[in-house]
Amino acid sequence: MRSRYTAHVLGRWNHLYVTWHPRTLPELVDDDGLEWIGLQVLDTEAGGPDDKNGIVEYAASFRLDGQRDVLHEKTRFERRAKRWFYTDGELVED
Repeated sequence: MRSRYTAHVLGRWNHLYVTWHPRTLPELVDDDGLEWIGLQVLDTEAGGPDDKNGIVEYAASFRLDGQRDVLHEKTRFERRAKRWFYTDGELVED
């Protein structure tokens, strides 16, 4: 999760593509002008060395048009070939 957040911050779209599960990979990855300003990992489920799946709940702060907001999401990851891939996520309503 942290490496994907950092890729958003630095605009390293290639890292997002290579860590996105092929089954759910979109045609285009873009941040639509967001300025990412902070990440807080809130919870994890599974995702250990022997697990095939894991869940990360996080809150990522951003600015858009001068307004600060937070993306709060539970994301699912799947291990393939000893690497973790983002599959999808669900927004958490605060």
